[in-house]
Amino acid sequence: MRKVEVVAHDLKWQEMFNVESNRVIVALGKNVVAVHHIGRTAIPSIYAKPIIDLLVEVKDIAKVDEQNKSMESLDYKVMGEFGISGRRFFRKDNQEGIRTHHIHTFTVGSDQVRRHLAFRDYMVAHPEDAQSYSELKRSLAREYPTNIDGYMDGKDGFIREIDKKAAPWQALQSSSASDLTS
Repeated sequence: MRKVEVVAHDLKWQEMFNVESNRVIVALGKNVVAVHHIGRTAIPSIYAKPIIDLLVEVKDIAKVDEQNKSMESLDYKVMGEFGISGRRFFRKDNQEGIRTHHIHTFTVGSDQVRRHLAFRDYMVAHPEDAQSYSELKRSLAREYPTNIDGYMDGKDGFIREIDKKAAPWQALQSSSASDLTS
C-alpha cells in the first residue's frame, strides 16, 4: 500500500530531473533523441506527488529492451510497456521504498510524446487550470490517503479535459511559431 502524498512545488525537482536525465542518457546511449521533464513536478507552483517523471524519446523503442541491465544498474525496475502500447516504463524507489522517479520511453514524435508535452506546456501557459488541478490533487490526496487507484481515478476526468484543450492549443502554438519563421 503506497501513501498518497502531494506536496508544494519544490525548486529542487528541476535539478533532480537534470541529474537523472544525464544518467539515463548514458544508460540508454545513442538511441536517445531527447529527454523531457514531464508530469506535475514540471509544472511550477502546483502541488504534486514528489516523483520526477522523465519522458525519453528514442529512435528505436525495441533497442531500449537491450539496455534493461543498464537501467537496473541505476536502480530502476524494468516494467515493460506497463499498460501503454509502444512504451517502455521504468520506476525507481529510494532506500526507504519511496517512489522517486518514473521514466516513460517512446519512439521520437509518437502521439504519446505529443500528448505529454502538450499537457505540460498547456498547464505552464494556463496557471488558472494548473491551480485547479493542484486543488483537485490535494483534495484527492486527503480523500484517498492510502488508495493510489482512487486518487488516480479521481484525476482521470480532469486530465482528459485538459488533453482536449491542450492538443489544439499546442497545434495553434506550433502554427504561430511557423508563421513567425516564414
